[in-house]
Amino acid sequence: MTILTNNSSQRLALRGDLLDFTAAPAWGELEPGGAVRFQPDHWLLIDETGRIAGTQAEVPDASWQQIDHSGHLILPGFIDTHVHCPQLDVIASYGAELLDWLNTYTFPAECRYADPAVAQLGAERFLDALLAHGTTAAVVFATVHKVSAEALFEAAEARGMRLITGKVLMDRNAPAALLDPDVASAERDCVDLISRWHGRGRLSYAVTPRFAPTSSPAQLAMAGALCRADASLYMQTHVAENRAEVAWVSELFPDARSYLDVYAREGLLHPRAVLAHGVWLDDADRAAIAASGAQIAFSPSSNLFLGSGLFDWVAAAQAGVAVSVASDVGGGTSLSMQRNLLDGYKVQALAGQRMSAWAGLYAATRGAAAALGLAGEMGHFGVGTLADVCVWDWALGPVAKARAEVVRGLHERVFAWMGLSDERNLHSAYVAGVPKFSRSSS
Repeated sequence: MTILTNNSSQRLALRGDLLDFTAAPAWGELEPGGAVRFQPDHWLLIDETGRIAGTQAEVPDASWQQIDHSGHLILPGFIDTHVHCPQLDVIASYGAELLDWLNTYTFPAECRYADPAVAQLGAERFLDALLAHGTTAAVVFATVHKVSAEALFEAAEARGMRLITGKVLMDRNAPAALLDPDVASAERDCVDLISRWHGRGRLSYAVTPRFAPTSSPAQLAMAGALCRADASLYMQTHVAENRAEVAWVSELFPDARSYLDVYAREGLLHPRAVLAHGVWLDDADRAAIAASGAQIAFSPSSNLFLGSGLFDWVAAAQAGVAVSVASDVGGGTSLSMQRNLLDGYKVQALAGQRMSAWAGLYAATRGAAAALGLAGEMGHFGVGTLADVCVWDWALGPVAKARAEVVRGLHERVFAWMGLSDERNLHSAYVAGVPKFSRSSS
């Protein structure tokens, strides 16, 4: 495995089996239909600015550097809409539900990120790990420490990645080392980070209250004021992940109709809001999310591993809620989007639903980009989008290869790939047309 540091673009033509989406596929639809765009043995053209110039079946002329990935699957880079940078240190920690897990594992790990050297090393390791798993863009939680968000912004800028992050807001119900001293100081940190990083290249700031129990009403009100002052800011938080958490929120905010209402009352629901989990929502909550244009970041591996519950994707979709897919590491157990999608299939199967490969892959590519308001930038192979592109082996190992030999139809082939592949299938990754990962270079 090699993470590449080259930052220069050139005219590239990648040959392989191109798969992306032109629109949202219908839930449960297995036939490709018009939303699925599959172009087997085609060339993906990437111009010198790092943008997609088109696709074609014919061999391009000599002005393009031709890279032949025949027999490989080429997808847009995955977009992870909810993931914690510092939690790589506690991934696969044993035996706790959400609240105990935070106190036992997560909070101690996050305390270390007050050290600038730890924050820098952690950010670089985290983003390189994303690239090595085929994820080229992400919505990321740092820690409460300003330096942890700065380290992520700096590392993402160096890699040319689309990154949305912000310093975490917490002023109660956490260790003292992870608490903002007061609302005013937290606001100053946010304003400074916004002024220096938001809208710089491919970087955006997310106002980031961790979750309702760790922010006072005054801090949540400040977060809402930041969002109202600049509609281009994102907002990320957690909502209704775990039943004990939901009960705690009802005790802390007795006047709120629901957990979600705590955020809604402060103006934190808007088109650029990313709500992680949303397992224990009711119909009124889903209607409010849909009306606001916010999205739910479905984190299936985490929900299963922590025993949080089963997210009802169909109910969300029927209510008009945008759903993207996230790893949540380290509550989840892998940065691999395929592993998370397979867990997503299992979660929906337990509810009597069947998530197609199309629904899952759309939610991890173009659907995530659209929910973030970034479909003009990434998530598909439309002309003019930045070439965040990953090249995958269709099958590795005797079991996957045997399965691939007997698949019937395109959906079965892609679903088998989704179910049997992981980061080991990644051959190479490009960010804005620049090679950033290569397995073959190791």
